Amino acid sequence: MILSNDYYDAITDYSVRRMSVEDYDLCYTDIENLYSVLYINRADVPNPLEDFYDYQYIPKLYGLMQRTSVTGTFDPTSLIASGITQVQREPLALTGRGCVICLIDTGINYLNEAFLDENGDSRILAIWDQTIQDGEPPEGFLYGTEYTREDINRALRAEDPFTIVPTQDENGHGSVMAGVAAGSRINGGLAYLGAAPDADLVVVKLKECKQYLRDFYLVPQGVPAYQENDIMFALAYANSFAQVFRRPVIICLGLGTNMGDHTGSSFLSRYLSTIAVRRSRAVVVGGGNEGNAAHHFQGMLRRRGGAGESSADVEIRVGEGSRGFYLEMWGNVPDVFNISVRSPGGESIPPMPLGLNQSITYSFIYERTRVTVDSTLVEPASGEQLIRFRIVMPTPGIWTFRVTSVGEVHNGNFNLWLPITAFLDTQVYFLTSSPYITLTEPSMAQNIISVSTYNADNNSFYTESGRGFARDGAVRPDFAAPGVNVSTIYGKDTGSSLAAAIAAGATAQFMQWAVVERNNENAESREVKNYFIRGASREADLTYPNREWGYGRLNMVGTFDALIGV
Repeated sequence: MILSNDYYDAITDYSVRRMSVEDYDLCYTDIENLYSVLYINRADVPNPLEDFYDYQYIPKLYGLMQRTSVTGTFDPTSLIASGITQVQREPLALTGRGCVICLIDTGINYLNEAFLDENGDSRILAIWDQTIQDGEPPEGFLYGTEYTREDINRALRAEDPFTIVPTQDENGHGSVMAGVAAGSRINGGLAYLGAAPDADLVVVKLKECKQYLRDFYLVPQGVPAYQENDIMFALAYANSFAQVFRRPVIICLGLGTNMGDHTGSSFLSRYLSTIAVRRSRAVVVGGGNEGNAAHHFQGMLRRRGGAGESSADVEIRVGEGSRGFYLEMWGNVPDVFNISVRSPGGESIPPMPLGLNQSITYSFIYERTRVTVDSTLVEPASGEQLIRFRIVMPTPGIWTFRVTSVGEVHNGNFNLWLPITAFLDTQVYFLTSSPYITLTEPSMAQNIISVSTYNADNNSFYTESGRGFARDGAVRPDFAAPGVNVSTIYGKDTGSSLAAAIAAGATAQFMQWAVVERNNENAESREVKNYFIRGASREADLTYPNREWGYGRLNMVGTFDALIGV
């Protein structure tokens, strides 16, 4: 049921044991008694590709933050700019020793020398490959296969390693992140060096989403997409390696989505926040590469001094050959919004009646397009209004979404998000867009360490990087880390996932000092974040906190200078 496309997944924030489920063909499993994941026979779920169901229960899809790669030799500029190599040296000698960095991504190339110690043994404590069902899953989990360090070391000495440990990273995204965060010293650090070269690694290779979710969200075939519940299971697995006051775990996520209210209300964001405040844990999340994608619209309806309607037109250009796209609009309390839709051919959809507990699908007369609309006046997790659209076979051209108020306008704020770039099969973008509130979820989660991306060669902000703040005004990102032309195990890469990896390695350095060396055994994400903020590099001509830079640029030397009052 967990693996079959004939069973639909749902997430709840209560135990299913309290429900009467005997009449349904399903199974369920809990995540730390905080959440339950159900797998329900599709025969019990009518019209799954037409009707929307309660938003919070449907797993959201997260994609890889696209990166650009070029060839090149090792260049430590990004590590030096972050103060990482400086604190690796004596007298601090912070190399991540005693810490565990967990990468939840596309897996790892465990044969690469960047993940071996000086004796040729693996530095990987364990790999949970959710895609392989031939072996034993980790204790307490029901799918995938776990490979221990002992298994990996046996594979390293075998003639054909993959007969013993068959897991591979076909994409390379996870291996690149692992190398940047914790790659070994190769040739004394001259050929390669990661931020925390003595940290141990735990790796989760996520299984890709079920086909029905790919179809529902209209994600192109072949594009990596991962389910919210699989990521949550991976977090629970990573959390199991922590030893409070002795062995910290740093979780690094280079995944993101534009789904969600952009205040950290999703189940994944809330679970990340729960883990982040536990002692000896830290969570680092990259802010994505959506800042320049024109996938966010921020609007405000004007107050008219009484009852009546105020409106604003939102225009979306759709390129040729689009299979379709998914769109969310979030409206701020206490205002009530509605939307009408006009196609490029002039056909219109009227505003959806409020208060209906079902979706409505419209089929155009002169165009092939089908549009499903759902309006939720109070979305339970956020408390805000949500209107969702699923637009199939859209006519190319300019689509107009007219946002209107229902009754008096109080603050008038509303936001719309298109999917992340990877989840679109052709160009779809707002003609008038905002580069702000473009950090991808779950980097809006409370208590975590959220980072944007900059170029360490010239201290310029990376134009593709997501920008803050959160939709409710919360300060995100916390700071910026290098993510442009960063040396990886395969060459040089650019993208927000590299910034997250560098920040995760830096976090392991700090956790070594704090927890392993017993200078602050109670450390968790919030303390690490605030130490980093105090030590961040800032420019005199900028105001902080800043939508691009947060509180400045990551600087480990500045962090320890702040500790001694310099």
